[in-house]
Amino acid sequence: MIHSRLMRVALLGTVLTAMCTIGASAATLGAGTVTADALRLRSTPAAEGKILATVSSGTNVVVLDEAEDGWYKVNYNSVEGYMSGEYLDVTTKADTDLGYGKVDADGSTLNMRAGASTSFDSLRSIPSGTVLELEGIYEGWYKVTYAGNTGYVSSDYITITTEPATSTSSALGEQIVALAKQYLGTPYVLGGNGPSSFDCSGFTKYIYAQFGYTLNRTATDQLQNGVSVSRDELQPGDLVFFKYNTSKPVSHVGIYIGNGEFIHASTNRYVVQIDQMNTGHYANVFVYARRIL
Repeated sequence: MIHSRLMRVALLGTVLTAMCTIGASAATLGAGTVTADALRLRSTPAAEGKILATVSSGTNVVVLDEAEDGWYKVNYNSVEGYMSGEYLDVTTKADTDLGYGKVDADGSTLNMRAGASTSFDSLRSIPSGTVLELEGIYEGWYKVTYAGNTGYVSSDYITITTEPATSTSSALGEQIVALAKQYLGTPYVLGGNGPSSFDCSGFTKYIYAQFGYTLNRTATDQLQNGVSVSRDELQPGDLVFFKYNTSKPVSHVGIYIGNGEFIHASTNRYVVQIDQMNTGHYANVFVYARRIL
């Protein structure tokens, strides 16, 4: 048993050396599967450490680091502690359920990439605070599914949590609103596609593109995206359309954020701003709404 454990530690050391050679940096070492009937999670890397939890055979834990004397620092159900490597099968590559992780990107977004490296293309931009199901790990990168795509995110920006994954369309709508609000005050410029300036449809197109959705370019053409919803069915993230002083079907578009308000690149003050659509000017010129999610 000891010989087997030492072999695993040596293998992990070789892998980590290779990672350093190519300039990689990972906050998480890998995944561990409990091999004993019951393995104790302790507060320190020693048999005398306080027992934080007792974990049954076959349970997967996130291995954060290699500790002293054959112990590993791990995260089990959002509790950090130490487990004896003698009863823990550790690997840096595994397609196995590791629970949930919250994106911690300091209020910005995190790139989900096609492979476990920054050299791979970005598939999606995931807003900070999003909770993801961790489906596996590959040398410091978590395998996740987001907005219909499966890819990898750096564990440097993931905090283990017990919260359920926010994968419903309503939760995604809230994330779209959160990202849109980050551009409040950005100048309105006719033909602006972002991120330094927008016109109304350039704004909605840009925000949705960060979540992997492709909208048509003009407000009129965006009427062909998604499905129609009524005013009383509006949810955060829905597109809302307005018509005034034009022969076209619509003249303006924004994103509904809830409580009768929407965010848009406005020609009133020529910035991205929030306005009320249940009273005043926009209440009178509202014509359609579309759900993209």
